[in-house]
Amino acid sequence: MQTKYIFVTGGVCSSLGKGLTTASVGMLLEKKGLKIAILKFDPYLNVDPGTMSPYQHGEVYVTDDGAETDLDLGHYYRYTDSPLSRASNATSGQIYNAVIRRERQGDYLGKTVQVIPHITDEIKQRIIQCTKQVDGINVVLVEIGGTVGDIESLPFLEAIRQFRNDHLGDCLNIHLTYVPYLKAAGEVKTKPSQRSVQDMRSIGISPDIILCRCEQSLPEDVKDKLSLFCNVTRKAVMEEVDVEFSIYEVPLKLHEQGLDDMVCERLGLPPKKVDLRQWEKILETIRNPKGSLTVGIIGKYVQHQDAYKSLCESLHHAAISTGYKLNIKWFEADKLLDTGKLEELIAGCDGYVVPGGFGERGWNGKIMAAKYCRENKLPFFGICLGMQVMAIEFARHVAGLSEANSTEIDPYAKHPVISLLSEQREVQDMGGTMRLGAYACRLKQNSQAHKAYGHDAISERHRHRYEFNNKYQELMESKGFTISGTLEGATLCEIAEIKDHPWMIGVQFHPEFKSKPTEPHPLFSSFAHAMIKQKKTEPRG
Repeated sequence: MQTKYIFVTGGVCSSLGKGLTTASVGMLLEKKGLKIAILKFDPYLNVDPGTMSPYQHGEVYVTDDGAETDLDLGHYYRYTDSPLSRASNATSGQIYNAVIRRERQGDYLGKTVQVIPHITDEIKQRIIQCTKQVDGINVVLVEIGGTVGDIESLPFLEAIRQFRNDHLGDCLNIHLTYVPYLKAAGEVKTKPSQRSVQDMRSIGISPDIILCRCEQSLPEDVKDKLSLFCNVTRKAVMEEVDVEFSIYEVPLKLHEQGLDDMVCERLGLPPKKVDLRQWEKILETIRNPKGSLTVGIIGKYVQHQDAYKSLCESLHHAAISTGYKLNIKWFEADKLLDTGKLEELIAGCDGYVVPGGFGERGWNGKIMAAKYCRENKLPFFGICLGMQVMAIEFARHVAGLSEANSTEIDPYAKHPVISLLSEQREVQDMGGTMRLGAYACRLKQNSQAHKAYGHDAISERHRHRYEFNNKYQELMESKGFTISGTLEGATLCEIAEIKDHPWMIGVQFHPEFKSKPTEPHPLFSSFAHAMIKQKKTEPRG
């Protein structure tokens, strides 16, 4: 079968949900028995989002091969089985960097290097690279970040135009556009969408399908108007209304309108039926839970919750798998100690999470929250920095190391329980570089982690620089701090637990990157069961 290509563009404004839409279309095609791959183009000039503020960009999603990528790749993972790697995300920065590097090496033989054809050729080559990640890809979905009309997106749109000409009959464009309702006028307005499509047509691209993001279902005459003025068939004008319960409704809503069948029809793909019973069961649980769980997230980016997108979804997956609804309470770590009444401020949750992050802000608030959970036997899940918080809290208040700290916070800490590898005497030659991507971990028998995973060895994705200092392992373990997971073939701490506690686990990796609604991550599931047990033991308001 000839590989087919679907390009997803956005119009009128950003944050319409192109990533969710792309993932949903991919999921529906997979349910038809097709093998897909997804590629996200980001028009910013940063090489990757790794150095961008979470307030600017949201979370950084990490792939197995260590690429720091856009958060939309998290949506792709949760909805589909698409391969995800460095070939799944490309920025303008990467594109231009590759072209300029080749120019400096003389690869262009003295030619003038220009946006067309050199930049657009590199963009087209990235699409082909995505296709070749694994054998047998039937459909490649390409999401173009940004909004049609932006200067930054123009090279990508031009590349699409060229690519479509090179692959006639094998390409399709889905244009996601915003159709606003003006309350004062009592009318739905199509003009912004018309202008967006005109911008695309002015550079030689005509949408094949228009998806209308809207707050309420659109009247038929509005769809007729969009069909007429945007030059698409009437049945190719569909809507994406704000969902009532969950983002996992999106693929079902698109299927009800026949989007997946239309895509197959236009691209000459086999029109197989889809089985969505598993997703329907998930939505039934969301609509009719048997109870609710409340988890407190103690972080430093709580004002921009996309910074914890995968974490939130993973917690929801675990709650759904137990039949419960999840409520999240957000606590800003740097403000927890302002009132002097931390226990009163954060009380009332069935469990607590301290997620990953970098820097000093909120450090002591997180430590005191971990102390509160340890002393009150409340389920606690520390992720990356959260594991380090758990270790420092235990060192200070149980192991007698009152001056314990991380050298990220205090480079001259008397007891550097958390430090760079280069600072740890026994591994001075290893340096202190960022650990990115998948690493194998060996689990300790009969530990909480081993019970959760049900395996002796696992693989998880990392994004961190500082490590537990094994110089303090013997002392910490003698006091009840258990290292239950270590790096395969080495001694680095990957998972830690507190003995004589119902559920207090810290992990150095990011398990939230490997959870799906259909396959909740085992540690999050175990955490959810611990919260249910806690709730039944001591019900909270």
